[in-house]
Amino acid sequence: MTERVLVLPRTAVPGGCDFLGIRRADEAALEALRSAVAGHGRYLERPAAEDDPAHKQLIPYVLVRDGARVFLMERTDAGGDQRLHGKASIGVGGHLNPVDDGEDALMAGLRREWTEELAAEWTPEFHLVGMLNDDTNPVGAVHLGVVFEVEADGRAVEVRERDKLTGGFATAEAVQAVWDRLETWSQLVAGAIGLEPAPGR
Repeated sequence: MTERVLVLPRTAVPGGCDFLGIRRADEAALEALRSAVAGHGRYLERPAAEDDPAHKQLIPYVLVRDGARVFLMERTDAGGDQRLHGKASIGVGGHLNPVDDGEDALMAGLRREWTEELAAEWTPEFHLVGMLNDDTNPVGAVHLGVVFEVEADGRAVEVRERDKLTGGFATAEAVQAVWDRLETWSQLVAGAIGLEPAPGR
């Protein structure tokens, strides 16, 4: 059965999509996005959505922090998509599906992705950071990230799919050391929170 994903017409995205990187947002902006989803959101088959820049697939994207450190994940060679082998990420997220449908599909999908991707014996508090956009490549042109932060505060976090991923809290220097392997969205998020390597490094 073909996966169906939640999309929003590009023209219905509050504030538009004419930005690169993170656009900081507050709760009012999040409420505007929720209203747009309620009024204009719909589910498309993913293959069609991936080839339709007139729509944005909404992706909740969570950055997990422990003080100055961030949770860094690296893909092993066991995953099915060879293009992702060795790639690194500081964000946990994924598409919204009909199973998330309800009064607040965005937050329902966010919580589902958290429990599917990470093992943590505590309840996270999600704090909105902003919207994430990158129309400079075909993949980014059909996705819109909604970025949240979670503070672990010394509590343990682990990846669930240990055959496909490794993960742990990393210093800024450790993130910078794998910069060339970071997924594009992770580079944009890392840059927005001051983790980007100094020029020339």
